[in-house]
Amino acid sequence: MRLGVVVPCHRQERFLPRTVAALERALAGHDWRGVLVLSAPGPEPRPALSARWQVIAPPVSRPLTPGAARMLGFAACGGRWVLFPDADIEVEPAWLERAVATASAEPALAGIGGRIDEWYVDRAGERPGSPDMHRAGRHERRVDHLAGLAFYRREALLAAGGYDARLRSEEDFELGLRLRGLGLELRSLGILAARHWSAPRPNLAELGRRWRAGLCFGQGQVLRLYLGRPGFGRLVRRQALYIATLGLWALGVAALARWLTAGDPLPLAAWGVAALGGLALMGARKRSLRLGLYSLLTWTLNGLGMLVGLWRPLDAGDGGAAREGAC
Repeated sequence: MRLGVVVPCHRQERFLPRTVAALERALAGHDWRGVLVLSAPGPEPRPALSARWQVIAPPVSRPLTPGAARMLGFAACGGRWVLFPDADIEVEPAWLERAVATASAEPALAGIGGRIDEWYVDRAGERPGSPDMHRAGRHERRVDHLAGLAFYRREALLAAGGYDARLRSEEDFELGLRLRGLGLELRSLGILAARHWSAPRPNLAELGRRWRAGLCFGQGQVLRLYLGRPGFGRLVRRQALYIATLGLWALGVAALARWLTAGDPLPLAAWGVAALGGLALMGARKRSLRLGLYSLLTWTLNGLGMLVGLWRPLDAGDGGAAREGAC
């Protein structure tokens, strides 16, 4: 069975050598073709690539969305099943062998994933983060969506319309909604599938990168797309933490306005006590006040991005063309 591999790279060249080397090891003995899509090239040089790879660097005025990059690679790589690892993912050979065997034995499956361990890299070295960053679990089971690493049957992906190239983020979850709407199954194998590499958190530089790249806007974009459609409630529940954080700040602004206009400081004082109590609770949960404050900052930024995405025009230009060409 021929396999396709698509690696979308959005300024992740720092970890790309790990990703490519791990794929070459895991795919040894298989018939495969890979595509590296440079949707937003950074300054670091690309790793050496074997003859199995094709590099696509589309001349676009702004970075492709994650979905657009994946669909460009999907159109070029071929293969009955297509592997989509992010450019900071190190695939485990044992998981890939089991995924290929499962795909061969159960051709009606739409997609296969697994557990992804999180690892941090800095000047001090490497250290583990979350042992299951997407909460896939340690047992084989049906899942709602695949993120970070996905192995899709080509026909199933085409039947669902592929990744939505208009979304700046949330494209994985939105695709899962459409696949499940067709009655197709996504499955996590419950074993270690890959390691995800990143700078340690909290990382304000990463938050800034996500905002500049528009990755915070997808939550609002997908809500607007699904307004009045099946799946909207699931998306609202998925964004509930960001909505609650915005609500907290809105109450604070209202309490401040009450003090300034009516001279009543009690609502603002009550809001301050509640906000500090919530922050202390988060600090205790994460065993660090700094990490608790960073969580609040992350939720606030994503919540603001959600509001921007609700009103920002969808990327129907370069991304739309990519999706149309792939399908």
